[in-house]
Order: sequence, then structure tokens, then C-alpha cells
Amino acid sequence: MKVTIEIDATPQEMRELIGLPDVQSVQQEALEKIREKLLSSIESNEIAELMKCYMPMPEQMSAMEGFQKTMWDAMISSASLSATSDEK
Repeated sequence: MKVTIEIDATPQEMRELIGLPDVQSVQQEALEKIREKLLSSIESNEIAELMKCYMPMPEQMSAMEGFQKTMWDAMISSASLSATSDEK
């Protein structure tokens, strides 16, 4: 037996139906804070400060570079092993 239930409701009504909390006001406040920070950075021409919000920090970049180097080394060693086994 297969039963299909179709509910015609807005996202807000569905959240209320399943008992999720109303976080709309918190989301609105967070968006306002982000907007204020973005506009203040643009108005003051602090491009470096603005880019800090969207670019990874140097520590994160060095970790990513280390990961990329590890993956690259693994690919090179795998390629050299397969080339050696092909020659035999």
C-alpha cells in the first residue's frame, strides 16, 4: 500500500506545523549587521578590510597549499610507480 500526502503550505506554515522555531528575526538582524559592515567598508574605501571578510586567512591558505602539495606528491609517486611497472 502506498499513501501520498500533499500539503499546500508556505515555508512559514510548514515550520510552524513541524514545530521549528521562528528564526526570521535573528536572520534579519544578522543580515543587517553584515550589510552595515559591508557598507561602512565600502564608504571608507578600506578595500583590505573588505577583502578580509571574503578571502581566506594566510593560515588557511598555507594549510590548503600543504594539502595541495601532498596530493600532488601522491599523484607524482603514483604515476612514477605505474610507469616503472609498465617498463617491466
